[in-house]
Amino acid sequence: MFRRRIFMKQLAFLFLGTLTISARAVEPTRPNVLLILGDDQAWTDFGFMGHPTIQTPHFDKFAKESATFTRGYVPTSLCRPSLVTFLTGRYPHEHRICGNDPAPGIDRREMLKHIHRLPTLPKWLGAEGYVSFQTGKWWEGNPQEDGKFTAGMSHGDPKRGGRHGDLGLKISREGHQPIIDFLDAHPGKPFFLWHAPFLPHTPHTPPERLFAKYRAPDRPMTVARYYAMCEWFDETLGDVLGLLDQRGLRNNTLVVFATDNGWIQDPKGNNFAPKSKRSPYDGGLRTPIIVRWPDRVTPALYDTPVSSVDIVPTILAACGITPVEPLPGLNLLAIADAKGQCDRQSLFGEIFEHDVADIDDPSQSLLYRWTLSAGRWKLIQPAATGAAAELYDVLADPHETKNLADSESARVVELQKSLDRWWTP
Repeated sequence: MFRRRIFMKQLAFLFLGTLTISARAVEPTRPNVLLILGDDQAWTDFGFMGHPTIQTPHFDKFAKESATFTRGYVPTSLCRPSLVTFLTGRYPHEHRICGNDPAPGIDRREMLKHIHRLPTLPKWLGAEGYVSFQTGKWWEGNPQEDGKFTAGMSHGDPKRGGRHGDLGLKISREGHQPIIDFLDAHPGKPFFLWHAPFLPHTPHTPPERLFAKYRAPDRPMTVARYYAMCEWFDETLGDVLGLLDQRGLRNNTLVVFATDNGWIQDPKGNNFAPKSKRSPYDGGLRTPIIVRWPDRVTPALYDTPVSSVDIVPTILAACGITPVEPLPGLNLLAIADAKGQCDRQSLFGEIFEHDVADIDDPSQSLLYRWTLSAGRWKLIQPAATGAAAELYDVLADPHETKNLADSESARVVELQKSLDRWWTP
């Protein structure tokens, strides 16, 4: 009888809400959630990742306190589609926000229908009583009306310059008062904070004291400015984490960090170099993924390959929420509990044009698919008919300088089949 009552309650829950986004697990832990998203920074460009010059003491401390996955990946190396994966837990071809802008002549608001139709972190958590706040990079219209945040810094109105964050892009560059106000306005309420500061993204305008620190006779000024931006981002991380400590929120806040895509500074100009942003190479796709939850997550470094599709399932699991529809990612908390062991054999991703050719058909904008197999073999498969695949051993060759496709032709065929099983455009 008891089981029958439980079943009938679950059935009624699903029937009464065709658009229901989650079913609450028993005894949720309900931590606060702070999702910190860096913007245009290579996986190499942190002290704890071994950079010989850039100093990031706050990131180093944060990584030491956390389960830190040094071989994280985003599926795509362009900010908007990558950010929507952090929001939904879906690959770009699934959530369909595949590029930054629609084709010329298409109203950019038409792309928002995909955000409206999907479950997202603010929707999942809001249904469980969380308040939420958006700061920084945000492409998806109005964060309250379209994103379903409780509040946000951005307005998203194209007629007033709304595109990728507008007023929200002031966060960290001009202080953190909006976050302070949000935290103090909701004492005792569980919260979700989307913190996507426009750092170290261009414009590279670091404080003069940091720029002076990195200037050197043999270092291009563009590189010195970028290095200074990375340390400036590090300082702001310390400030934001300090806000939790000041309010006694440290122990009951799950903090997750990753970057939206990589960046290799062009020494000759204010742009990115090849094999970084917008590319299918690790310079654009790889990022450390850091998970801190004191007393719940044991601090350790893991070289297990993981993906940003794992971040939403991790947050939902920590908050005691089970999605109605399964997500493609894994729970990083469980991987950390297993000391980095994971049954998944392959990661996957896709690269699209900057402007979306067809806002409903991802295949029309596709440039590459890629997969990382057995933590070692990286296949890059161009979408263009007849274009040759590339294969790299990223353990032996992390900067992908030696294409092994000709000498490992059988492996290429095997990985191409794996890509097709994942997604055939």
